[in-house]
Formats: sequence, structure tokens, C-alpha cells
Amino acid sequence: MKKGFDNAKYVKIQSEKIKERFKLFDKLYLEVGGKLFDDSHAARILPGFKNDVKISMFQELKNDLEIIFCINAGDIERNKTRGEYGITYDQETLSLIDKSKKLGFIVNSVVITLYKNQVSVDKFINKLNRNGIKTYIHTATKGYPTDVETIVSDEGYGANPYIETTKPLILVNAPGPGSGKLATCLSQIYHENKRGVNAGYAKFETFPVWNLPLRHPVNLAYEAATADLKDVNMIDSFHLEKYGVQAVNYNRDIETFPILKSILNKVSNEAVYYSPTDMGVNMVGFCITDDEVVEDACKKEIVRRYYNELNNYRMGLCDEDTYKKVKLLMNELNIDEYYLDIIKPALEKKKLEGDLPVIAMKINRKIITGKQTDLLTPAGAVVLNAIKYLSKIPDDIYLLSPNILEPILKLKKNMGTGDRLNLNEVLVALSICSVTNPAANEAFVSLRKLRGSEAHATYIVTGSDKDALKDLKINLTCESEFIDE
Repeated sequence: MKKGFDNAKYVKIQSEKIKERFKLFDKLYLEVGGKLFDDSHAARILPGFKNDVKISMFQELKNDLEIIFCINAGDIERNKTRGEYGITYDQETLSLIDKSKKLGFIVNSVVITLYKNQVSVDKFINKLNRNGIKTYIHTATKGYPTDVETIVSDEGYGANPYIETTKPLILVNAPGPGSGKLATCLSQIYHENKRGVNAGYAKFETFPVWNLPLRHPVNLAYEAATADLKDVNMIDSFHLEKYGVQAVNYNRDIETFPILKSILNKVSNEAVYYSPTDMGVNMVGFCITDDEVVEDACKKEIVRRYYNELNNYRMGLCDEDTYKKVKLLMNELNIDEYYLDIIKPALEKKKLEGDLPVIAMKINRKIITGKQTDLLTPAGAVVLNAIKYLSKIPDDIYLLSPNILEPILKLKKNMGTGDRLNLNEVLVALSICSVTNPAANEAFVSLRKLRGSEAHATYIVTGSDKDALKDLKINLTCESEFIDE
């Protein structure tokens, strides 16, 4: 894969900017936007960007930082789910805490924001406390968003409990948007300044990229990724007026900046930032090395988002405007759904197979397909065919021993879970066979080579097959058709 992004340069200059920023204060509350771990969106649109770069960068500052996680009580009550992982926000919060601790980071606490005495939230708080994780409760801030005098007072931010921190850099992260990170930062800064601590705020958010053109494919890919949030990229008028320089930001930050600026100035007793862009620490735009490669990757990602939102619409998970917005972005870039060159081969294979469900996968410019059979789901079939190709194993060589398959199929029949092996079951059978079968072992080792491959299904892949393909880091798109799997 051609690279279009210099990851090493990014780590160097982004780390330097963060250090410069937190040296301006006794204590810096850094709001971390996007994913702290596994930023797969950035890795897909910036070839060369490592999806764990944020956490790797912070490991260099580990001795100077601690982490606060925020979660909106309403998201817990609604069982809000992270689409890419299929887990709820409360589960994701626990996962983030566990990953952080394993890497040696200090996790200070979890802040439950916009708390309203929800029973489900109380249960989550009990779970956190029983696992030794400190929790703090924030209710709606009195006077927010217009009454600055009340917001910046003991009735507003002062009504929130003060979170004791000891490090000069505090990362404030969350499982998703709308979790109350900004309010938590501002509340802490209010308390810190009352205690005589010169505390400041900054934002570490990768997208949109402020020093790329407004309609650059990188920034359009961000709009596609946040189509459900109705985010729109805009020129930061505050930055343009103050510095005479065009910078890109997005509607929510620009719309709320006047009130945020007033709050920050009152909390800190001085003018801190003059534009939303000032608040950010984002050096991504300086690390793109091949714009053509990056633009191509962004166009592919926007098409993936289109298929994903179209499927979400069919499943009742989003409104019509969401997928239509992504389609408009595709029109703007003069591309269609066939920009991904895996789409047509999948549809053609389906026709050849008499409309059987099919998944096509692109491996080293080679198209590999797998169809639904009496024994396998399309996901199981295509992965077996792909690793055979990568291992140069002939098609007529069987990787899965009948002696291994027979008890699995018998168990499935007894449990009433269908007659076909799904991808997870195929991988379990393959791992067992790899112990005694050299060909199976070679194919099993080749699984890691599937990472980053493009695949397209002629139906909406769900359940364990969808999860397994994600675990293999395969970029899957699906036609909006349901089948009986």
C-alpha cells in the first residue's frame, strides 16, 4: 500500500505542540476528541497513519499525565451503542479504562454527566465503585449556555464536585461524542483557579484539519463520518478576523465559541483564545506527504460510509438525510458507489451463482469470492479462499478436517443454530486443524495478511460474521439486502 502520511513526523511535531501548550499552565486539561485507541478512520484516510498513534504519543508523556473519562448518563440509560464495535458506551468506558491501566496510565476517575437519578446509571456507578474506580456526578449546569455569571459561579460549575488531580496534564476522554468532556474541563478549571492553580484548556482533535482547504477530501471524509451528527465544516470566521488566515473548523465549535470564550475568559480572568482553531492542537495537515494517495483513500472511505449509512437506514438506525448527505459528498467529488473496485465483481459473481449471497475480497489486486453453500456462510467461504490464495494452496486441497467439522456441525444442529459454519466457527476449526495439518497452519498464519483488505457483500452481513470480519480488520461494505443467514 502506498503511503501518503508521515507518522513519525506527526508524533514528533504533535508531541512538541502538546508540550508547548501544557507548559503555559500549571495544569492543562486536554480534551481528546475521537478515539484514544484504534483510530481506524484516520488510518483509512491517511495511509501511513498508525491507528494507535495517539496512545503511543501519550506514552512518552505518561509520567506527566492522568486520565479522566466522561460518559453521559442519558447514553447509559438509552444503551447507546458504538456502531463500529457493537458495544454500549458503558461497556466501551470500562474497556478504555482497562486498556489504559494495562499500558501503565493513571486513570483518575469517571465523570457521569447530566445525571438525573437514572436507575441504570446508579447500577453502572456501583459497578465502577466495586471495581475500585472513583466516580463523580455532574448534573446540568445552572445557567448554561447563556448566563455566564451563573455558569461561572458556585451555583454553576462550582456546584460540581472538584476532582483531585496531581499531574500537570489531564486527558479528558470519552466513549463517544456528547459525553460532557468540555463541561468537565471547564468545571475543573473553575475549581482549580479558585484554588490558585493556573489551569488551562486545549483540544486535541484530528478532524477536520484546520490548515487544509475547506472542501479537501480529508475534511469531506470527516463530514461523511459525522453525517449522523449533522456536522458541517466551515471557515473559522473568528480566526480569519483575528489573524487574517483561513482555518477550517466545524459548525458546533464555531457556533458555541462566543459563549465558550466568555466562560474561559471569566474562569481564567484573562483572554485565552481568540478562535476555536486557537484551542486546538492539530498538526496532521503538516504530515501529509502524498496528497494524491490521501485523496484516493478519502474517496474510498466516503463510499464506505455511504454503504454503511444506507444499511443503517434500512435497519432503522438513522434517518434518510444521513445517507443522502454522504451521497451529496460523493457527487461533489464526482464519484459513485462503484469507486470501490470490489463492488462490481461481487455483483457479477452473485449473478453467475444464480443470486446466491456472495462476498468478494480484493487481495493484492486479485479478486477472491466466496458464496453461500450448504456448509459455509459467504464470510467463511471467502476467508478460506483468500488464505488459500495467499498461501498458494490449490483449491482442491481441503483445510478443514471432516473429523473436526462433524462434532461442530452436530453441536450446531443440537443447539438449533443453523447448518452452516459461520466465520468464527471456521476459524476455530482451522486453528484446531493447524496443529496437525501443515497446509492449514500455513493458511492460518496468512490470516494477518487480510488486514486492510477491501470486501463487498451482496447482502447486509450481521452477527458473528460481521464481528469476525471486523476483528480481521477487513474493510467491509454491503448491499442493502437482507437474507436468511
